[in-house]
Amino acid sequence: MTDDVALLLRRAGFGPTAAELAAARQAGYEATVSTLVAPFGPDIGASSAPMPDLGLDPYAENPNPTSRQRAEADRIRKTQTDLITRWWLERMVVANHQAVEKLLFFWHGHWATSVTKVKSPQLMLAQHRSLRESRDIADTARRMIVDPALVYWLDGHLNTKRAPNENLGRELLELFLLGHGQYTERDVKEVGRALTGWRINLRAATSVLDPREHDNGRKTILGSTEKFTATSVVNLLLGRIECVRFIASRLWFRYASSTTPVPDRTSARMAGAFPAPMSMLRALYTDEAFATTRDTMVKQPIEWLVGAMRQLELRPTRIPAETLTQLIDGLGGLGQRPFAPPSVGGWPAGATWLTSAGAQVRLSLAGKLASQLTPGRLTPEDVAYILCIDKWTDRTYAVLRDVRNARLLLTLGLVSPEYLVT
Repeated sequence: MTDDVALLLRRAGFGPTAAELAAARQAGYEATVSTLVAPFGPDIGASSAPMPDLGLDPYAENPNPTSRQRAEADRIRKTQTDLITRWWLERMVVANHQAVEKLLFFWHGHWATSVTKVKSPQLMLAQHRSLRESRDIADTARRMIVDPALVYWLDGHLNTKRAPNENLGRELLELFLLGHGQYTERDVKEVGRALTGWRINLRAATSVLDPREHDNGRKTILGSTEKFTATSVVNLLLGRIECVRFIASRLWFRYASSTTPVPDRTSARMAGAFPAPMSMLRALYTDEAFATTRDTMVKQPIEWLVGAMRQLELRPTRIPAETLTQLIDGLGGLGQRPFAPPSVGGWPAGATWLTSAGAQVRLSLAGKLASQLTPGRLTPEDVAYILCIDKWTDRTYAVLRDVRNARLLLTLGLVSPEYLVT
């Protein structure tokens, strides 16, 4: 499977550099899989991008602001949201453990929570930290069901035994752990009861259970009856084979194919590694079905931008602030700004990203990236090497071979079909 090393690196991370690809090809496919899913030692690259310390949310310091104080608090929140967005982008670019960072972005899209409603960058960063620190999928699920950002995002803080709110419970079943068609409306209501009573502590950036608002009665969920709580209902769902298969299908959807379902044999192999996400990915990467998905996945905008920065050796923090703002705004224009998924369903996949408007935005962003470089003379072959493109099609090469401007050549390479599809 040596010829599939490039495919592996493109899917497992945000995009390999030419040096990383050469080293992986020399190491071989199996060794590269092992390095990706079980990286050795600390991530030296990531250590140069430490997580920012935001301090208290301005509304935690002053929960009853005047109009003037509210305007100032909103300004601070916006500045801090920009700060954590830039930080995460930097972290994705400089991290050596690319599969770890890519998996974190997967979970961000899976437990999709947006700062556009949550507002507090402290809560969003607390969620990010929880995803990063979770031991496995089970630990992640137990943390997320009481995560203050997710609870607020899905109105869980309004869920009381006297006025049940089913939003969080419904999405726990449908989008997070079981999938469509694996539960009844009664299950939704009963899960909602199990999740009553949670409140947000903005000062501590956490959630707390108010026992006075929690429904302590017996609930029947998926045929099991007991006094379910947030933790015990998650444990019930994690023990269902439907949950294991659903998580395997979501990993397949994001890492292998968004157009064809996961083969039964592949799903079974991945399920055998549940709840360890990296082991599930190992099972996916070493399954023969993975190689058959070559040239079928369109890069998400974040994959495209982070991969381009890595290959062009551009660090976000070293790009002029105005240009970096334009690049991040461009990500938003493409529909994928970190910390701001469009809905609880996360970001779309596949050809959704290939709109004519998106092509114009990508062309503009590619030009801005290339403008940060002072390349010497480049050939189409040089650009293919830098961007880790296996081979230009005759149609693309016919365009590139007559381009004499190196920056324009890089720009065209970044928006070429060969670069957009893995």
